[in-house]
Amino acid sequence: MAIAVEHEHLRTSPRDALHPAQALVALGALGWLALAGGASLGAGAIHAAAIGVHSEHRQAVIAFTVVAAIQLGFGAVALARPGRLLLALGALANVGIVAGWVLAKTNGISFVGGLGDTESPQLTDAMAAGLAVLAVLAVVAHLAQLGSAALLRRPILTGGTAVLVAALAVPGMLGAGGHAHAAGHDEPAAVGHHGEDAAAHGGDDVAADHVAAVVPPEPYDPTLPIDLGGVEGVTLQQQAAAENLIAVTLLRLPQFTDPAVAETMGFRSIGDGATGHEHYLNVVNMADDKLLDPDYPESLVYDTTVQPKKLVAAMFMMDAGTTLADVPDLGGKLTQWHIHDNLCFNGDGQVRGLTDAEGSCGGGLAKGDQQPMIHVWTERHPCGPFAALEGIAGGSIAEGETRLCDRAHGGH
Repeated sequence: MAIAVEHEHLRTSPRDALHPAQALVALGALGWLALAGGASLGAGAIHAAAIGVHSEHRQAVIAFTVVAAIQLGFGAVALARPGRLLLALGALANVGIVAGWVLAKTNGISFVGGLGDTESPQLTDAMAAGLAVLAVLAVVAHLAQLGSAALLRRPILTGGTAVLVAALAVPGMLGAGGHAHAAGHDEPAAVGHHGEDAAAHGGDDVAADHVAAVVPPEPYDPTLPIDLGGVEGVTLQQQAAAENLIAVTLLRLPQFTDPAVAETMGFRSIGDGATGHEHYLNVVNMADDKLLDPDYPESLVYDTTVQPKKLVAAMFMMDAGTTLADVPDLGGKLTQWHIHDNLCFNGDGQVRGLTDAEGSCGGGLAKGDQQPMIHVWTERHPCGPFAALEGIAGGSIAEGETRLCDRAHGGH
């Protein structure tokens, strides 16, 4: 009866500050629901913290987000004294989540990218599974009225236990950030994507000895997390550098989507739209000291086979006077620079022909600057994200090299 009186006082005086003991009494008055809510909230918080660890796999991110939302939502609902149907549905959802955890640890979940490899249980994920089990058991005990009277006679103890159960999420969330993947597809993709391994070892000479593990390569898709693994002989640092350039280009290049806007920023077409791809050059950016900067690209590439024309790539160029011998080691075997030494321009910067057999331009035309350049495609390309154009438009590569066509990461 004293509990009921206290609870009534809390209900009729909502503006009064609660003493901690009063808060525990109010929580403990929920009985098993307090434990179910605290456990589900804790499990959901751990799963929410684990989302970032799986950021290289979009399907895994979606799965962890859904699980976290379900558990956090059910935890809040349980503390609001829901009906039996909602409690049963929430318990079933947690049963399904625990079953998914068991499947992931024993066989892997092949239809969810990033969860296909089996892993040994780790403290953090085992803690989240344990909290989910506790939430289910608490709901069952509440529905069956098992020991409910005993819990209500000790509301402070019950409330304190619920708080401690929810607090288990704190070390669980911290542990989620250090979750270790099983050896296999997940690990090299994550390391290569963020470049952490090479950075941790502090330099080129160390990174050169750390070659990215050869795993089945993923086709390049700009709408998905970038993974350029699977090329033998590419170091982790080279893979990370190439992936990071793509990532920042995808982020910043859309500011030039509209050719009319690009023109206000100093870009001018060279008049090659009839080839299916039209290049816009910016002479100011070509003369600055910035390299591989998508805020200041030297050239933009638009697809003219669609209307309106579509921005599909940046073409970064080195300074005038440099040669293919001067290009940086951007991505090892993943990348290839080229030059255009066969194009003839008029005085307005328009392509008006090709060089003759002697490599000269006639009719008052002149060769353009022949500094090295490289494409970064913001859409799928059959020869990968750094492919040059084909045929005459492909330019010339360094002597002794083979034309790069990265079909391992190519997409249609």
